[in-house]
Amino acid sequence: MADAVQFKLESMLDELDDLEKTGLFSRQEIAEIVKQRRKFEYRLKRRSPLKKDFLAYIEYEKQLDTLRGLRMKTYLKKSGYKKLASIHAGVRRIIKTYEIATNRFKGDIELWFQYLEFCKARKHGRMKKVALAQLVRFHPKVPSVWIYAAAWEFDSNLNVSAARALMQKGLRECPTSEDLWVEYLRMELTHLNKLKVLKIALDEEDKGKHSHEKIIPDKELRKDDHNESFMSLNIDSGGESDGKQDVFGEHGLVLLQTVYSSAIKALPYSFSLRKRFLEILESSSLLHSDEMRSRILDDLRKDFSEDPEYWDWMARVEIAGQGEKNSENLTRGIQVYDKALETMPSATIIELYVKFLVDITGDGLQSNDHHTMDLVSPHRMIFEKAEKLGCVTDDLAFQHVTLLLRLGNLDEAKALMEKLCTEKLPHAIKLWALRLSLEMSHLQGKTNTPSKGDLRKFFELLKTALMKFSITEAETVWLTGLKYFADHRSYFDKLVELSFLLLTRDGGCDDGFSLSSVIVNYVLERDGVESARNVYKRFLRLPHPGLVAYRNFIELELNQCSGEDASGLGNARKLFESALSTYDQDAGLWQDFYAMEIKMGTSESASAVCWRATKALQSSGVSFRPKS
Repeated sequence: MADAVQFKLESMLDELDDLEKTGLFSRQEIAEIVKQRRKFEYRLKRRSPLKKDFLAYIEYEKQLDTLRGLRMKTYLKKSGYKKLASIHAGVRRIIKTYEIATNRFKGDIELWFQYLEFCKARKHGRMKKVALAQLVRFHPKVPSVWIYAAAWEFDSNLNVSAARALMQKGLRECPTSEDLWVEYLRMELTHLNKLKVLKIALDEEDKGKHSHEKIIPDKELRKDDHNESFMSLNIDSGGESDGKQDVFGEHGLVLLQTVYSSAIKALPYSFSLRKRFLEILESSSLLHSDEMRSRILDDLRKDFSEDPEYWDWMARVEIAGQGEKNSENLTRGIQVYDKALETMPSATIIELYVKFLVDITGDGLQSNDHHTMDLVSPHRMIFEKAEKLGCVTDDLAFQHVTLLLRLGNLDEAKALMEKLCTEKLPHAIKLWALRLSLEMSHLQGKTNTPSKGDLRKFFELLKTALMKFSITEAETVWLTGLKYFADHRSYFDKLVELSFLLLTRDGGCDDGFSLSSVIVNYVLERDGVESARNVYKRFLRLPHPGLVAYRNFIELELNQCSGEDASGLGNARKLFESALSTYDQDAGLWQDFYAMEIKMGTSESASAVCWRATKALQSSGVSFRPKS
């Protein structure tokens, strides 16, 4: 290994001498370069070099070559001497390193693309001769490889025939790739538009006139993304000024029809492919494009009329119309969904229908807009249909109520939520949370203090909801109730007693939301540390209080140690011992115990904890490692 590395470094002598003679780098800088290169070369000569070793070497050489280029500009201004041995040495070394890396990691597409992008940026001949050909040979089943190769031939090498051949070969290798079909069509349309721009320019030149149509440079005819390398131009093809037939527009339509027919034969069940072809058609001005659009829409209707996604897409196409939303577009979108319900009534269609209406009302339409009035009767009909089919789900009901609220039908929404929560969907937690949130907002919105009757009614509703769900499911509801009743001691105390009952039923949490910790924090803030201790001791007497609660109570006690309360450390030790009686296999808990003794205890107590932790964890095969 050492001989190979030394030979590699000696082969760099001419380059390094050149850098020193020209003054681009000092002797000390060259010594550092040799040191870094030796380090990288040794990494690459290992039995199993890593990809990051190659990338680190390449990145270092790129930075070095950039620095050399900046200094070279100053040197050339002074001397004008350009024949230097070091000019291309850096690029050659980077190319060679890329070549070794790609040969070792042939399956890494990202690495290949980095290699190709570097060759393209430096306009290096290896791009076509070796790198691109190897990539296509190694990865013929990767669509993005064919798209990249064709894009390079089309844009950089200006070889349309080679680009077309690559795309067609790619389609033979990957006939089920949507991207390949779409990009092939984009490439052909882009080529046609280039020819048309050239023809217009030549015609204007022959007439001795200046063209008023903007000639779009080649570099604007493509995208940089590998999956969208070709973009068709939107050039008006409604007819030539002299009345001649637009050959380009006509040929473009024939081309689109041919590619579309072949694509749907290869991918007969791809809904997204047909949508993308329709988008390309609508963005291009081709002769008789309305006929082609009708054909695609008819094919979609024939092949996907039983797919809910098709109806949702059609409705959104109608709602978009030719511009901004208006009542006519809304009506057409709703009519599409009405027809969908007649054709294939199902829970999925109903959910998509409601989501469609919710999206409309949330997309810039206000509740007092006359357009939204068109949505009231449809969404009522949808819900009635769902009730008849027996497919009212929690999400559907929530979306339905949300829509009513957005439309400003507060009373109807409240009545519906009450009915659903008490009869059909008593365990829909999202509906309960929304219902309680509205009731709380109503109480807070009153100018006067809520009456005792209002508070009692809200508390009973809250209690009913909390009793129906586990503590984890009702996290949001608990936080809402505790926050609202924090200043109402009698109701807060009732919530605390309810929490004891439910924690006895469900147990505490070892990870996540800890109800007991939240309550103790409220008590600590309101009544002080002694009251908080009394409350958390009651929680700890319950079965399985939970590791999260133990950790929070320990933190509470440790926070008291910095003040005048000297009992904090002793209480924290008791809490650790109590927690370890259940969680003695939790290495993190032992580490926290040990860290506390190191910081606040004595060396003897810390050593005792370390010995106990090592012994306890030994049975489970876990070694105790104190936190650094």
